[in-house]
Amino acid sequence: MPRGDGTWPPGGGGTGTGRGNKGGRGKGAGRMGGTRPGAGPGGDCICSNCGTTVPHQVGTPCNQIICPKCGTSMVRK
Repeated sequence: MPRGDGTWPPGGGGTGTGRGNKGGRGKGAGRMGGTRPGAGPGGDCICSNCGTTVPHQVGTPCNQIICPKCGTSMVRK
């Protein structure tokens, strides 16, 4: 790394030892956090008002499902 005066650290000019982000092996947990409860196609949607639960429908977010008992938007359990 330059010191601001155009010189490099003593012994510089080597081959470099950086391996990039996480070694370049893709160890991230994924877009939605991987193994957290409620992630994936299974699970339930629950009404935050009355507690009614319905099975989660793949492709439909729980907050777009209306509770069949009280009409409130559901949340992912």
